[in-house]
Amino acid sequence: MTSIDRTGRMARHARALTRRIALALTALTVSTAALAQTSPLPVVAAENFYGDVVKQLGGAHVSVTSILNNPDQDPHLFEASPKTARDLHRAALVVYNGADYDPWMDKLLAASRNDKRIVIVAAELVGKKAGDNPHLWYDPKTMPAVAKKVVDALDRADPAHKADYDANLAAFLASLEPVEHKIDALRAKYRGTAVTATEPVAGYLCDAIGLTMRNARFQLAVMNDTEPAPLDIVAFERDLRSRQVHVLVYNAQAVTPLTRRMLESARASQVPSVSVTETEPASTTYQQWMSTQIDALARALGERGQ
Repeated sequence: MTSIDRTGRMARHARALTRRIALALTALTVSTAALAQTSPLPVVAAENFYGDVVKQLGGAHVSVTSILNNPDQDPHLFEASPKTARDLHRAALVVYNGADYDPWMDKLLAASRNDKRIVIVAAELVGKKAGDNPHLWYDPKTMPAVAKKVVDALDRADPAHKADYDANLAAFLASLEPVEHKIDALRAKYRGTAVTATEPVAGYLCDAIGLTMRNARFQLAVMNDTEPAPLDIVAFERDLRSRQVHVLVYNAQAVTPLTRRMLESARASQVPSVSVTETEPASTTYQQWMSTQIDALARALGERGQ
């Protein structure tokens, strides 16, 4: 996806975010001595799927705080708190998405200086920027790149446990192979199949499978919290009624009356739907989360093909 303007939902909260950042900085009472390296290493991840990966790589040697961690809450409506600022100020390592998905992180980091802190931005590792589809964690290339960078940072920050971090990296990369095999199998069977989505959340995954994504303008409008053009709404509903698309990918975490209407239209037209989220569910790993959603997509594609 291109030409994505993230100002939609985020603009509504910019002023409130600025006020909260100011409050957070006022509340900071951490002394310089408290910023010294501790064991386990304090890590902050803006999104919980990055936090989960850091936990898998760091094991007992890291203490991870994930800021966005509720799959039942719209992540675009997040507002910073004094605790967020304190956690970032103390962190030895920070990981966040970038590509304007979490612009509040830039503000918080700029306002809470820590020269010893290592910052990893996923978008920079995979060559993405503001205006690109920001849901990078659905791209199979993203997490291997993030994991390697995280372990490089951990090796530098805590060289005494380098062997553990390197071994954990090898195990993590190996654990992604079953997910990659599932994607390969779906691509071999369903490449070119037309699908649609309420938002481009799983866009990179669909691209990796080789699916043909329809109704891009509708998806971008919904993601940016603007009303899709009437012609785009008509085209979306026509695709569902005429079953020109084989699956509807539905963002279950950011629901509007219009997206619910499309889901109901898909059900009425017997077009299978697959729910995806922007935040990793509790008590799962990143690998399990991705695998579960890929399995659901495989079932939906198979159901439509019958």
